[in-house]
Amino acid sequence: MLAAAGVISLGACSARTGGDSGGDSGAPQAAAPSAAANAADPAGDGKAQCAPTSIAYAGTINGDNAALGQNILKGAKLAVDQHNKANPGCQVKLEQFDTEGTPDKAPGIVTQVVNTPAILGVIGLPFSGESKAAGNIFNSAGLVSITPSATDPSLSTNGWKTFFRGLGNDNTQGPAAAKFITGDLKANKVCVIKDDSQYGTGLFEATTKALGDKASCTDQVKSKQTDFSAVVNKIKNEKPDAVFYAGYYREAAPLAQQLNDAQVKAKFVGPDGVKDDQFVKGAGDAAASAYFTCPCVPADQFTKFTDAYKAATGVEPGTYSPEAYDIATILLKGIDAGKKDRAGLLDFVKTYDNQGITKHFKWDDKGELPVAAVWTYKVDNGKIVRNTEIK
Repeated sequence: MLAAAGVISLGACSARTGGDSGGDSGAPQAAAPSAAANAADPAGDGKAQCAPTSIAYAGTINGDNAALGQNILKGAKLAVDQHNKANPGCQVKLEQFDTEGTPDKAPGIVTQVVNTPAILGVIGLPFSGESKAAGNIFNSAGLVSITPSATDPSLSTNGWKTFFRGLGNDNTQGPAAAKFITGDLKANKVCVIKDDSQYGTGLFEATTKALGDKASCTDQVKSKQTDFSAVVNKIKNEKPDAVFYAGYYREAAPLAQQLNDAQVKAKFVGPDGVKDDQFVKGAGDAAASAYFTCPCVPADQFTKFTDAYKAATGVEPGTYSPEAYDIATILLKGIDAGKKDRAGLLDFVKTYDNQGITKHFKWDDKGELPVAAVWTYKVDNGKIVRNTEIK
């Protein structure tokens, strides 16, 4: 699914803390206006008329990295709820489909989505691996899908006419992460570790290429791995200035903690798939000085959304909650504009050209945005907060 970069001073020893939310990734662009005054509003003018219809969220809800998908689902739900409250004449249902984020399960779930005639558009899939496995099913059905977080660059090269990406891909994320590691962190030797996901592989390749000869060692871990002693020993012997981990928080948290326990002094850098409160909780002492990079715009730049999200959910927006809100808003705008079938909504998205709260949305013929910002974040008193934009 996701991509960004987190940093931890592994030599630090401090109290274990909880954290804030975080989730796959993108190159610098001007940030959205802090108030997003010209951003599309899902409420519209309140005059929309439509027959009862549906859009869907398809992605992880209960899988191993479920927190990332739940951030997205909550953002999309807020947009739909605001739309329906303001438009009694056009009620749109948000249907939910749990892929658990896996390439094995996604095709069957996506088949259920496309076989539900009322669904005109989809927010998802969040992860790159499941997107690769099931994107052709959306395409064959002519059902538009906009991912808020899948960053594997190859996803837009399959000839799918229904695929759109709501953020930058790893061809911009990798160089941005490398710039952060070698510039801000002043690292000259970097160990680059990947997991076995499609997301991890793509980000690994983009980042190692950008690091060049500063990528002094590489290794791979497996999904659900818990003992990282071999990798830790390899990194300890290499004595790098930084470790870049391309993968998700499930493995990143224990890896960071075990590096910390082994007195590895390198700074730990992970992607948006790591930028989540579950990483902060799981990494314990190692998370105390964590930093992250993410192609997600900080939610504190648009307080109207953030306040509404907190009121609706009781928590702060997580990684890609604002992006999901924007994507849901685009689909809702199409329905409000009178698009009554999948072909009509697909054409609406293809020609969409408008500001959202996170960025300006206008896609090329491959479903890619021309530019996307990459920000850095850090852990402060157990909370993930924004740091600076990578220029």
